[in-house]
Amino acid sequence: MAVPHQVLKGSDVLHDISIISLPLPLRMGRVNCYLVRTAAGHILIDTGGSNARKELHRELESVGCMPGSVKLVLLTHGDFDHIGNAAYLRSVYGARIAMHLDDSGMAERGDMFANRKRSNFLLRALIPIFSGFGKAEQFTPDVLLDEDCDFSPYRFEAKVICLPGHSKGSIGILTASGELFCGDLFMNTNGPMPNSLMDDPTAAKASITGLESLRIRTVYPGHGQPFAMELLTKCMP
Repeated sequence: MAVPHQVLKGSDVLHDISIISLPLPLRMGRVNCYLVRTAAGHILIDTGGSNARKELHRELESVGCMPGSVKLVLLTHGDFDHIGNAAYLRSVYGARIAMHLDDSGMAERGDMFANRKRSNFLLRALIPIFSGFGKAEQFTPDVLLDEDCDFSPYRFEAKVICLPGHSKGSIGILTASGELFCGDLFMNTNGPMPNSLMDDPTAAKASITGLESLRIRTVYPGHGQPFAMELLTKCMP
């Protein structure tokens, strides 16, 4: 079920977060989506994979999301377990889709390795099959995210932080109250830690280092439970 987790207070708005945990294909774990309710409607951060579409639809309905109420889908990166329902949500709910330019080719061409350094022909062929990411799931984003993006029309007090490493176009969403939706930069399936799957480890290290100067209270990872940022800094070398 969608789990209410936090109420974020900005200067004049309330942000209610619900955590939606969806299954990955082949029982390979779970992936998180985060539904944020603002005064202007709902924002969904990541969408899960198309294999879990029925579960996502049911969870959205359980918290009152109807067509027209999901205003924006923010995608932290282009992996199919995070973007698999974006096109569906745009079609059914009328949501606009936003992601970074550098990962948009993954969505447009249905190729998770479109901008990655490391590739494997067999994986390129098999991943779309196992993930259920076909032609119907491909899309062109409505909004290309960068660090100058303004979410004020959605009454969402947050900014984009570019966090390359897991993929070239990975981003985080940092709210004014210090909540970081980090995509797959970090994970918390067996304790808070950097994600072990990095296409560019050097870029990932720089992304993590760059967070040290920011006021981050809680980290919301793509996989595993949210955790206090101080827990991560304690376990980092």
